[in-house]
Amino acid sequence: MAEKQSSSAARKSFFALFLTTIVLFVLSWLFVLRSTGRPRPLDRKVLPTQKLPTVFHHVKSQSSNGLRRAILVNNGGREEEPPKREQGFQDKDGAMNCNGSVKEPLKIFMYDLDPEFHFGLLDWKPQGDRVWPDIRTEIPPYPGGLNLQHSIEYWLTLDLLASEISDNPNNRVAVRVQNSSEADLIFAKLVKDLTAQKEWKMSGGRDHIVMAHHPNSMLDARMQLWPSIFILADFGRYPLNIANVDKDVIAPYKHMVESYANDTSDFDSRQTLLFFQGSIYRKDGGFARQELFYLLKDEKDVHFAFGSLKNNGVIKAGQGMRLSKFCLNIAGDTPSSNRLFDAIASHCVPVIISDDIELPYEDILDYSEFCVFVRTSDAVKEKFLINLIRSISKEEWTQMWEKLKEVEALFEYQYPAKDGDAVHMIWQSLARKVPGVKMKINKSRRYSDAVVPGKDGGLRSIPAPKNFW
Repeated sequence: MAEKQSSSAARKSFFALFLTTIVLFVLSWLFVLRSTGRPRPLDRKVLPTQKLPTVFHHVKSQSSNGLRRAILVNNGGREEEPPKREQGFQDKDGAMNCNGSVKEPLKIFMYDLDPEFHFGLLDWKPQGDRVWPDIRTEIPPYPGGLNLQHSIEYWLTLDLLASEISDNPNNRVAVRVQNSSEADLIFAKLVKDLTAQKEWKMSGGRDHIVMAHHPNSMLDARMQLWPSIFILADFGRYPLNIANVDKDVIAPYKHMVESYANDTSDFDSRQTLLFFQGSIYRKDGGFARQELFYLLKDEKDVHFAFGSLKNNGVIKAGQGMRLSKFCLNIAGDTPSSNRLFDAIASHCVPVIISDDIELPYEDILDYSEFCVFVRTSDAVKEKFLINLIRSISKEEWTQMWEKLKEVEALFEYQYPAKDGDAVHMIWQSLARKVPGVKMKINKSRRYSDAVVPGKDGGLRSIPAPKNFW
């Protein structure tokens, strides 16, 4: 009996010692964590500016007071009045003050390629030894149809040519320079002989811009040009080690429907709840279109129908979007489609069902303020999507609709380019890449064996990434 009591006491003592040890261990860690201090908010006084950089301003507001105001995306997505000019910040490399205005233009060197590689494709006939059209007297028109949605290089090239005849080029977002040594970035559109150019060798192509907005652009050339900055619609057909959001720039499609000027609609006048018109049967990630068609086709206030360019399909789609509260943007053959930008131009709140989509300017623009995002796995559940859309109140929709009208100019391509339009936004997206490009070039020159001992002083050719396909 005494042995049992002794054994029981020993177990209790051991348990008490174990419990005490655990408590002391936990308390010691709490003491250590407290001694290191709580996570503190970043002291913005140590930064060059107390506002995160933004790149658009002076967008016309359609609010009731009709005043012209600036939209600033900073902490929390709050809107504030733009700071005074003298409060702006410019870093030593270049480019932006705290409200995003480019104080020094981005310097672009553009190769003088033979016209057969640019405007000659639009049936422009050069006169004499001219390489580029004189845009003071003629602007070669761009053909219509679906090709227009991927016409990004057309608008950027026109803007660069316009910078050469500008009365005040220092007020522009980007300017063309004739000496490549002065350039921040180099604009390229040709694969042949490009990698043999002195400018390419100097940086290994890292400071070159390559336009490849169509998803099938340069399928065979990506292996050679991957170090450069691609301007793309999405990354759907690119391996991650060839194109990614850290290295490259996502540019918006040019919308096909007409912009909705003088929009006097409201929640009640847009009687269609949810709109989709386009190809329903798609491959790759577009399986959701077919699934959603069967889930939504019988809903009374939903328009979900096949559509194409035939029989004024674009005009009819634009009319339908203007009469709808929400417009579906579902992944097709690739994660992106022009339908998102048609919806923005129509002030129809986009519902994005595309898990792998990358969006233009998302480093400074909060799309959740004017779009609804739904995971594909949720969207294809019975009644999930329609119940979600019906649960959005009139006040919530109106807030997103107002925001759409504020940001629509950011996706507008035009010539001449205007402050805060798509052309300027793309140039400024590229300007934000410049510091990273310079860092990569400088790091690649750390060791002597990284430099080609040739006359041009360039870098060794960069090997293609492993597991390219």
